[in-house]
This record gives sequence, C-alpha cells and structure tokens, in this order.
Amino acid sequence: MKMKENILLVALQERWKKYRLEIKTCKQEFSEEAVHDLRVATRRLMAVMDILRTLDPHPRTQKVRRVLKNQLDSLDDLRDTQVMLVDVYESVVNLPELESFEEYLLAREKKLLRRARKEIKALQLSELKRRIETSRALLEDNVQRRESTARLFSVVDQAYARAMQAFGQIDASQSASIHRFRIAFKKFRYTVEIVSPGLKNYPESYLKQMHDYQSRMGDVQDAEVFLGALMHFAEQTDSLSTLESARQSFENHRTELISAFMNSKEEIHLFWRAAPDQTFTWEKNHEPVHRSSRNRSGGGNARIRKRQPAPADRQGEKENAKDRTGVEGVES
Repeated sequence: MKMKENILLVALQERWKKYRLEIKTCKQEFSEEAVHDLRVATRRLMAVMDILRTLDPHPRTQKVRRVLKNQLDSLDDLRDTQVMLVDVYESVVNLPELESFEEYLLAREKKLLRRARKEIKALQLSELKRRIETSRALLEDNVQRRESTARLFSVVDQAYARAMQAFGQIDASQSASIHRFRIAFKKFRYTVEIVSPGLKNYPESYLKQMHDYQSRMGDVQDAEVFLGALMHFAEQTDSLSTLESARQSFENHRTELISAFMNSKEEIHLFWRAAPDQTFTWEKNHEPVHRSSRNRSGGGNARIRKRQPAPADRQGEKENAKDRTGVEGVES
C-alpha cells in the first residue's frame, strides 16, 4: 500500500511556512501569545526533521534540528517564568507571603522579555531556509518512489517504543520520571500528528486525547518547576520560614496533580499499536475513552494562559495574527 501523497513533503512545506509566519508575527507584534505560537511552530518543524533524520540520516538534517532546538531553548526561561506568574496570581490572595516572589518573577519576566524580543528581531533565516530547501528538494526528487506506509509508520513504532520504555519507569514518588515520560510522549504525539493523514479511520478525537494526556504531565512539571524556583528564592532571600506555608500548599497541589495523572496513565495504550505486527487500537476498539476537558485557567485569569501542549495540528487551519490575545512585550 502506497500513500496518496508524500506526507512528509506536505508536512515540511506547511510547517516551514507556519514557522516563518510565526517568526514574522513575533517581530511585528511581540507578545506572550506570539512567543508561545512560535515555540509550537518550532517544535512541529523539529518533529518533521526528526522523522527525516530517522529515515535518511544526514548531517544537514541534524544541523537544521540543532538550530531549531537552540532557538527553542533560548525561550524556555521566559516561558517558565510566565507560567509561574500564573500560579502566583491565582494564589497570592490566599497566600499573601508570595508577594515578594511575585515581584521577583515580574522583574525576571521583564528582563527575559527584553532579551527574547532582541533575539527574535535579530533572527536571520537565510541559512536555515537554504538547508530546508535542500531537504525539500531531496524529498521532491524521491516523490516517485514515495515512502511506504509501513516504513513511515515504523518511525512512529520507534517513538512509541521509547515512550513505553519511559512509561515503564514511571514512579509516582519521583516526578522526574513523569517528566522523562512526558518528553518521550511529546515526541511520539507530534510524530503521530504528521502521519495521521495516512492512517485509515484514525479517530480525530485521539489527537485531543493525546493533548489532554500530555497536559496532565505538564501540570506536574509546572508544579515541580514552581517549587524549585520558590525554594531557591526563599534560600536567597532568607525567607524559608515566611514561605513555608506556601511551600506546603504547592507540595500538596503537586501530589494531587501526580495522582490525577497516575489515575489516567494507562491511556497511553490507546494511542498506538502495541507492536508492529499487531492491530491498531481504533481498529479493534470502537468505544474511544472520553475525558472531560480541564479548565487550566483557574479563576478565569485572562492575563496569561498556563503551559499547555499545542492543540492538535490539523492541516489547512489558518490563524489570523490580529486575532491573537496576550500581554504585550516590554517596549525596547
């Protein structure tokens, strides 16, 4: 069975276009929303390069991925700081001792916004464009032979196997094990998104279920990052006793989040076949699991959305940059 079209070529074209659009948007209207969307577009383009690297290892592919990864890493501290600010905003009424931590985070956010805005404005895509065009040209040259469904799906099998290996090492008492699984699952999820057009009768609802599944692990990681930053701040400012009640509150919250994930962790078995020679779950199970959507915004704070995985990627969706909402970046 051959694919009706070269899925990788389509994915590369669409995601490269989306990535360039988000770069342009960030330069024109730098905001938290725009930065978030750029991060998502970067990850999705990286996912395509990961598949290309698996199918046809070549230094050019690795170089493209390295450039994208460096860009993504440069925005991590900003994103973490903004996510932590959400938790503070939602908690400071009941935990007023967090006000000093809030001031610290706001000052840090301002500094990181300035740096991110400067770096994004300075981005030059000419070299990256040349490498992407080379990869696309090679894909176009090979379009006559087209990747077989089996070969492309074997890449997903590998990503799923790595995720399942991390899944087997999950320890509820070690949130770092959940984080490791989350990283592996994220790569698997993005790979599934790319190949899903070639999957017969693939339930679109599974894309959202994977999003929600990953979100629960993201909540745990958010809590872990917050506690680490809070304790570092407390030690640096000699305020361990003052922030003790806040620490206990967030540790309890982390425990609840871990429990919520552990209660649903077996959903991983829904999303792919257990082995290459076995049937896909949706082909033998016509009753997909339905989970209620989570409201991550808490008390309706509209300032900033919390860290979430990107919503399921669907081909052909367009977004008008003028419709974005979010906090504008600091003026340069």
